[in-house]
Amino acid sequence: MIDFRYHLVSLISVFLALAVGIILGAGPLQGPLGDQLTEQVDALRTERNTLRDELGDARTTAEDQRRFIDSAGDQLVAGSLEGKNVAIVEVDEVSDSSRKAVLDQLEAADGTVVAQERLAASWTSADELTMRETVADGLRAKLPADAVDGVIDEDSGTAELLAASLTVALTDAGPEAGTFSDAALEQQHLLQQVGLVEQVAEPSAPADAILLLSGGGTATDDDSQTNDADPKQTGMGALAALAGTSAEVAGTSVVAGPTTQDGDLVATVRADDELSGLVSTVSGIEQSTGRIVVPLAIAAQEAGTVDQYGFEDGATVLPPAVVDGATQADG
Repeated sequence: MIDFRYHLVSLISVFLALAVGIILGAGPLQGPLGDQLTEQVDALRTERNTLRDELGDARTTAEDQRRFIDSAGDQLVAGSLEGKNVAIVEVDEVSDSSRKAVLDQLEAADGTVVAQERLAASWTSADELTMRETVADGLRAKLPADAVDGVIDEDSGTAELLAASLTVALTDAGPEAGTFSDAALEQQHLLQQVGLVEQVAEPSAPADAILLLSGGGTATDDDSQTNDADPKQTGMGALAALAGTSAEVAGTSVVAGPTTQDGDLVATVRADDELSGLVSTVSGIEQSTGRIVVPLAIAAQEAGTVDQYGFEDGATVLPPAVVDGATQADG
């Protein structure tokens, strides 16, 4: 049992410790401790001011570079798509600002946007897979053999058949210049009739290239994540099939979206060796630097160069210069 003497000794020890601390703090340690603390405060204040100045300089530099890019962008892309028709297909929700900015760059490149389409949610929904299978079976016999030869065969799945149908609808030319083939017109009508595609701007002429524009969505339909349906025929799998098939049928297919995140369409294409060998991607279209690359990537692929453009690890910052329909490396 702890008695009174134990408490007394403890109290005396506490007071002695306080007294020693006061004596040392007011005596021989007062100067060194005070000086050290003052030096540390001064150093932190200086570091803070330096960092603030560096941040201000960095912001000024970034703003100067943005103004330079905005000013030089039109000259950089000018003429790169001259005489080329581009069809835009929005694969998920794209902001008005991103859409307009990309359209402005295609116009600055002297390209002509001949169609603007938007995929309906039913294009990727697992709940609508049965409907898509029925539509695809009906479309198979209507696809022009010369347009899909070597791409579509009896083993092709629903996603590939629908992708080929949409590509033919946007690119297959008729006997007269600037006109669609009967097959293309039929595909356009059927896809719109069954609600798989929404026309933002009615196709006016066959496209030379297809731009798949993404807002960066990682899942186009929640039920595709939990349903037992084939993942290659639903959700991001259906969009990946569209990217690959459109490149094989049209010859030029570019996917453009914001800075990549896991599971979005740009990242999905880049992660697949076969797809990345067929389809060029452009990331970062929320910035001027990314948007400027879009027409250059289309022109480069038209000239035979497929690559992945952006600032992520493993991506290429800019396509090689495109001159008279041939890609040339700098220098």
